Amino acid sequence: MRATSRVGVAFAGIIGVNIVYKIERKIALNSTVTQMEIVAPRVADKAKAGQFIILRVDEDGERIPLTVAGTNKADGTVKIIFQIVGATTEKLNAKNAGEYIQDFVGPLGVETHIDGLKNVCVVGGGVGCAIAMPIAQALHDNGAHVTSIIGFRNKDLVILEEEFKACSNTLITMTDDGSYGRAGNVTVPLKELLEKAANKNSKEFDMIITIGPLIMMKYVVATAKPFGVPVTVSMNPIMIDGTGMCGGCRLTLNQGGKKVTEFACVDGPDFNGYEIDFDEAITRSGMYRSFERRAHEDTCELLKKGCK
Repeated sequence: MRATSRVGVAFAGIIGVNIVYKIERKIALNSTVTQMEIVAPRVADKAKAGQFIILRVDEDGERIPLTVAGTNKADGTVKIIFQIVGATTEKLNAKNAGEYIQDFVGPLGVETHIDGLKNVCVVGGGVGCAIAMPIAQALHDNGAHVTSIIGFRNKDLVILEEEFKACSNTLITMTDDGSYGRAGNVTVPLKELLEKAANKNSKEFDMIITIGPLIMMKYVVATAKPFGVPVTVSMNPIMIDGTGMCGGCRLTLNQGGKKVTEFACVDGPDFNGYEIDFDEAITRSGMYRSFERRAHEDTCELLKKGCK
């Protein structure tokens, strides 16, 4: 049974309040995705693959949840990877190595459960690969055979390929336009692998773990369903405040014919993909898009970034 992390349980593990957090390193992975390493020793010591942190850029800033993309206990840093899509991520991206952010709280959420898994397919899409990669690393370190399928719109948006190579027995890179790797979306090679195993009357994977855009995860689940392979989906993309209080990340699950409401940030972020009402989640996730875009444009103007 999947462990449940209600608000009280989630906050029982919060580490490192009232400390100023230094940006140790900053790297642009592509034109819209940035990687930072934040000095937060106690968070680095406790965080597991699949968990997330909440940060504020400055004293007046909003809280945003970001997945832990890796830790280095030796130097006490936590790696975060974010896409520059809104006002807060624009402000965060304006910071440079050697500067500081206001708050960095965590770890939060339920870690991805990997014990007992021997043969796993990790499917990541776009910036969701920042979440998929540490999970693939944890599986690899735990002795599992890891097949990774990562997908991007085009060559210029490919990230973390070398990191995936290091922790995957097999890596398949896809681009929608065919400008790099194989042409097509991630479900193409996934279906090929599942069909190949089915033709041999065997099961290819113990589990499929997928993280990316909601529509991608919906079709990964649909691809796996005829073959009966369990699918874990990470619902990070719909999280807003990371505490369960805003209600924006609520999910409708179908559990044995009964509809159940849970929250991505405090009950997840991982869920059984076959239980998720993806259509409802996709509709809700689009509610804030226009507001987010306006806030981003206003922030760009204030920062004089010249964003388009």
